Amino acid sequence: TLTAPAPFADETSCQCQAPHEKLTIAQARLGTPADRPVRVYADGIFDLFHSGHARALMQAKTLFPNSYLLVGVCSDDLTHKFKGFTVMNETERYEALRHCRYVDEVIRDAPWTLTPEFLEKHKIDFVAHDDIPYSSAGSDDVYEHIKEAGMFVPTQRTEGISTSDIITRIVRDYDVYARRNLQRGYTAKELNVSFINEKKYRFQNQVDKMKEKVKNVEEKSKEFVYKVEEKSHDLIQKWEEKSREFIGNFLELFGPDGAWKQMFQERSGRMLQAFSPRQSPNSSPTRGRSPSRSPSPPWVFNKASPPSSPKAASASLSSMSEGDEDEK
Repeated sequence: TLTAPAPFADETSCQCQAPHEKLTIAQARLGTPADRPVRVYADGIFDLFHSGHARALMQAKTLFPNSYLLVGVCSDDLTHKFKGFTVMNETERYEALRHCRYVDEVIRDAPWTLTPEFLEKHKIDFVAHDDIPYSSAGSDDVYEHIKEAGMFVPTQRTEGISTSDIITRIVRDYDVYARRNLQRGYTAKELNVSFINEKKYRFQNQVDKMKEKVKNVEEKSKEFVYKVEEKSHDLIQKWEEKSREFIGNFLELFGPDGAWKQMFQERSGRMLQAFSPRQSPNSSPTRGRSPSRSPSPPWVFNKASPPSSPKAASASLSSMSEGDEDEK
C-alpha cells in the first residue's frame, strides 16, 4: 500500500543492491530476482498531467514482472527552449509525478537527450516511450541511439487526450473561461482582460443568470403542474372508489332486498300484532254456564229488526211484560 509520494532521485541512493549487469528484453520478461528489479526509465514534460500520461506510465511499469520505474521531468528552462511555454511550472510538474501510483522515483531536471553517462549513473536498463519518432533539438528522433542499443521498449499513446488538446480547448473557449473566473472573484488584471471586455463578460454573466432563473421557474412550474395533475388524478380515483362504496352501501341498505326493508317489515308485523291480537281458541271451557245459548236481556233490542213504529214498540213492551208475569 502506498503511504507516501515517490522520492526524488537526488534525495535517495540507488535501491538496486546487486551488481548492475546488462539485461536483455527476453531476460527481463522472464523475471528477475527480488533484489534486482528491471530499472525502466520514462521521461517527458508532463504539463497539465492527465490520464494519457498516467496510462503511459502504467504501461512502462508493467512491461516486466519485476520493474522499478524512474521518471525524468525536464526543467522549465529546457522545455521553454526546445518545446515552448508550459502552463504548469517545473515544481508543479515534479509534484504531479510524485503522486502518480506507478512512479517509484522522480528525476528532476532530466536531460533532453539521454547520454550514456546519464544511463549509467541511474543504472537504467530500458527506456520506455511511444515509438513515434520524436524530432527535436536538430534530431529526427531523439531516441534513435537508444533503439539501436536495444534498450528501447515502446508504449502505446492514448488517443483523444493530450496537453495540446487541453490547451486548444481553453484557447477556443477563452471567453467562457474568462467569464467563469471573473464570476469566481478573479480580477480583470489577473486575467489580463481589458476594461471593455470585462464589462462585456460581466453583462453576459448577468444575462446567463437571468436565463438560469427563467429556466428554474419554468422547471418549477412544470413540476407544480405535474404534481397538481397527479394529485387531481389521485383525488378522482379516490372519489370514484368512495362513490362506488357509497352506492353499494346505499343499495345494501335501501335496495329491493335491503336491510331497511326487512327491518320495516319486521316492525310493521309487530305493530299489526299489537293492534289486532289473536282470538282465544273456540274450545276454551266456560265457567258454570250451560252450553245452551243464554237469553238476551229484555232491554236489548234486536238490531236486525228494529220496531217500525211507536205502536209496534209499545206492543212489544206489553208482550215482554206478560211473559215476565207468566215466568213468575
